[in-house]
Amino acid sequence: MNRSIRVSLMIAAGLCAMSPVFSSAQTVGGAVFVMTNDADKNEVIAYDRDADGNLSGGERYDTGGRGSGGTIAPLGSQGALTLSEDHTLLFAVNAGNGTISEFRVDRSRLYLLDTARAKGSSPVAVAQRRSLVYVLDAGGQGSVSGYRLQFDGTLKEIGNSTAFLTSFGGGSGAGSLSISPNGSFLLVTERNANTVDAFPIHSDGTLGTEVVSPSLAAEAFAGEFTPTGFAVVAQSSGSVSSYSLGANGKYTAITSSIPTLGVATCWIRVTPNGKYVYTSNTASANISGFSISNTGVLTPIGSTVVGANASGSFNLDLATSSDGKFLYTIDSAAGAISAFQIQSDGSLTGPNLTEGLPPAAGFQGIAAY
Repeated sequence: MNRSIRVSLMIAAGLCAMSPVFSSAQTVGGAVFVMTNDADKNEVIAYDRDADGNLSGGERYDTGGRGSGGTIAPLGSQGALTLSEDHTLLFAVNAGNGTISEFRVDRSRLYLLDTARAKGSSPVAVAQRRSLVYVLDAGGQGSVSGYRLQFDGTLKEIGNSTAFLTSFGGGSGAGSLSISPNGSFLLVTERNANTVDAFPIHSDGTLGTEVVSPSLAAEAFAGEFTPTGFAVVAQSSGSVSSYSLGANGKYTAITSSIPTLGVATCWIRVTPNGKYVYTSNTASANISGFSISNTGVLTPIGSTVVGANASGSFNLDLATSSDGKFLYTIDSAAGAISAFQIQSDGSLTGPNLTEGLPPAAGFQGIAAY
C-alpha cells in the first residue's frame, strides 16, 4: 500500500478516536474479531460488542493474504489474531502465503495498514509489546522472528532476530508465544517437543539463546503470562500448570498439572486483572476455570468445569473483553461464537450464541476488547 495512503488512514482513524461519539462508545462496549483462515482469501470478521456482551455486525475485511485452509484448528496455535496492548492495532497471520497483516482498529471497523512478508513460510501466532512484535512460525523446525512498529504503522524486520526452536523430528509443534510484562523474555510453547521455552529479549529486540524447560505434562499447547509475570500453560493431555520465571530464563513449577476435567485442553486465556484463567477443552465442548493467587498458585473455580458449549461444537480459541466481563470462544464445528459472562467469583453464565459462520471451515484466531 502507498505510504501516503497509509498515513492518511492513520490520521483519519486518530481523528475518529478523539471524537466524543467514538470515545463514549468505547466506554459501553467493544469489539470481537475472528479470522477465517481461508486458503483463497483470508479475512477478519468484525463484530460490535455491546455492554451486555452481545455481538452484532459481522463485516468482513480482506487481510490481503491467504490462510492455510483446512477444517478444524488447522494452524494448531494460539494468537493467530492478536490485538495490540492499546487495542488500536490488529495483527493477523496469513499462513498460506507467509505474510502478516496489520489493521488500524476503530471500534469494530478495520483499516488495512500493511501486509508484511514474514521471515518464515508458515506464521501461526503474533505477540506485541510496545514497539516490538514477534511472530511464531511453524514451518520446518519452527522459529521466532522480531519486528519493530514504525511511525506509519508498518512493520520492519529486526536484523538477526530470528531464533530457531527445539530440533525435533516432524517439527517442534510451535503453539503460542507471549511477552513477559517486564519485556525481558518471550515465552514459546512447543507441543511436539513438549517444552516451555524462554528467549531473552535484548534491548535492540534481538533474541538471546533459547532456555528450554520440560513441560510438566504431555503436549504443552498454549501458554500466556499473567499481568504479574507468572506463566500459565495448557497441556492437551487435560491439565494446566503455572510457573515462575527466573532471571536465568528457567521456569520453576508452582502448580503442576492440575486436571481440567476436560478433554483436549488446548487454548488458555488469563483475564485482564490476572485473577482467573480459563481453558478451552475442545473435545469435551466445555471450559475450565481457575483462580490465580498472588503467588501464582492455581485453584479450581467451583467444580473446575465452569462453562458448557453446545455438544460437538469443537470450541477453539478463547478471548476476553478488555473490561474482563466476557469470555468468547470460536465454536468451529457449530459455526458460531459463544459468549459467556464472567461473574465476580470467576464462574461463568451463558453461553449466548452468535451464529452464521460456516461450520468446520478452518477458522482460527479470535481477539476481543
